[in-house]
This record gives sequence, C-alpha cells and structure tokens, in this order.
Amino acid sequence: MIFSALADPTRRAILAMLLEDDMAVTDVAAPFQVSLAAISKHLAVLAGAGLIRQERRGRIIWCKLEPDGLRSASVWMQGFGQFEPVDLDDFERFLRDALPLIGDPEA
Repeated sequence: MIFSALADPTRRAILAMLLEDDMAVTDVAAPFQVSLAAISKHLAVLAGAGLIRQERRGRIIWCKLEPDGLRSASVWMQGFGQFEPVDLDDFERFLRDALPLIGDPEA
C-alpha cells in the first residue's frame, strides 16, 4: 500500500510539503490545479498507507507527516543499495503497469 501511495507524483509532492511543517488541507491543496475533493482523496490514500495523519482542530483538518510510515519501505529499499538509486518516476510507471488502478482519486 505504501508503494502504491508513493507512485503518484501529486502524493509525493504533498509528502515533500509536509516535510516542512503540518498543514491545513486547504493549504495543501493551494498549489495544485485539481479540486479540493481530489486532494482530499490523495490525502486519504496517504493516510491509509500510514504516511500521514489527519486531525481536526476546530473546523480545520490538519495533515501531519507520519515519519514511521516510510520506515519499512525505506528499510526494504536499502536492501537494494548496491543498485542505482530509485527513480520514482520510473517506479510510478512500473506500478501503473503492474498494479490495477483501484480507487484512483483522479478518476
């Protein structure tokens, strides 16, 4: 589930943004040219994979990076350290071809 979540460039961009600080959902959505509903679906995929956590503070939903979420994937990928670094765009193409599109948030 983690690799499926990481396969999408929008979700990788969201994770990069959350590396800086916690963000409200509306702030996460601001730089993207997709609907708030589409971003919410991306966030749900990230949360389902254990990569982020969402919490309500008053009327605002905040997103926070879950650092332990990537730990198992990182350990697994380090086992391939003798190979070239992973190109996430190539990895995305591989996953798109190898996995069925289930619950595509942009569909």
